[in-house]
This record gives sequence, C-alpha cells and structure tokens, in this order.
Amino acid sequence: MKLKKKPKKILITIIVLVALAAIGFVGYKVFFEQPEVKEAKVIKTIKKYGYTLKDNKTKRYQEMFEELDKILKKDPVEEEEYVKKITEMFIYDFYSLEDKSAKTDVGGTDFVYSKALSNFLENAEDTYYKYVESNIYGNRKQELPVVDKITINSVEKTEFAYGNTSDEEAYEVNVSWTYTDSDFDDYQKEATLTFIHEDIKLSLAELK
Repeated sequence: MKLKKKPKKILITIIVLVALAAIGFVGYKVFFEQPEVKEAKVIKTIKKYGYTLKDNKTKRYQEMFEELDKILKKDPVEEEEYVKKITEMFIYDFYSLEDKSAKTDVGGTDFVYSKALSNFLENAEDTYYKYVESNIYGNRKQELPVVDKITINSVEKTEFAYGNTSDEEAYEVNVSWTYTDSDFDDYQKEATLTFIHEDIKLSLAELK
C-alpha cells in the first residue's frame, strides 16, 4: 500500500514546483521588468541650419517647425521673421514641460548658442526642470505646464558680446506668453532673448 502512495506524492510535488515557478515568473515580470522605452526618432531635418524634428514633439511644435522650414527656404532669408519664429519655438519647447520625459529632457536646445549650451543645460536642470518627474515608461501622474498663447512684443537690433565673440547685428526679442491651465499662472510668463549670428544661424546667447 505504501508503494502506491509515492506517485501521488510525486505528482503533488511537481504541481507545487510548477506553481512556485509560475509565481516567481509573474513576480519577476511585475517587479523587475519594465515596459519597453520607445526612442524618439528624427522625422525631419533642416540640414543647412542643423535643426531636427523628432516624432515625440507635439503637433503644435511640428507645425511651427514646418513654418520655420518655409522661412529658411526663402532667398534671402528675412531675419526678423526668422528670429520671431525661433523665439516662439524656443518659448513653447522650453517652458512646456508636459511632453518632457525627465528633468534632463530640456527643450529648446536646437536654438541655443553652441558655446553656451553646456551652461544652459546645467542651469535648466537645476532650476526650471529640477522637479520634473521621469515619464520614460509613460506612467507619470504629475501635472506640468503647457505654453498656450505666445506674443512677440518687440524685436530690436543690438550689439552683443559673448566671450570673445561680438555681434553688431544681434537681435533682442521681448516675448510674453500664457499657459493652457491657470494653475501655472505663477510660472514665468515674460522674457527677453538675445540672438547672435553663429555662421548662418541665429542662436540664443542670453535669456533673461
């Protein structure tokens, strides 16, 4: 009789082991495996000027990019029109945080003067972007601002020096904006941007 009970015990043992393996597998999936992170892809470039458009940008930003492309295809390029458009694009991309994946995903970098970029990124991550929570897996619950209406108040030519570089034909742009949600009315809503010539580009050298 004892010999007949052994197959039953073996079967129970196998069932328990299979159950434990299944629980372990599910536990690993839940606690250790993360959803796949989708990498942003470049969908359009303005090669001559080094501007790129990625597929993670909002529809509004994509429309502004197309408008910029048309401006830069003119011969000659109307610089005041050019500087107004990149001002709008910078304000929208930098001050809208909802579409940013993390504090290091700083907007507006395409328009920043190359020699100032490192300092610009450091300051942004330590100030305006400091408390942006990670959203690389698409599960962020944090409420963040989105820029709404942008108004160019004035555009003036000025002389500006950055380090050893001096531009007598720089542009100073005063701009103001609103947010889509009144909860962010205490956020910055006005700035003065100074753009200097960097080869054929106009690049942001000062933001205040």
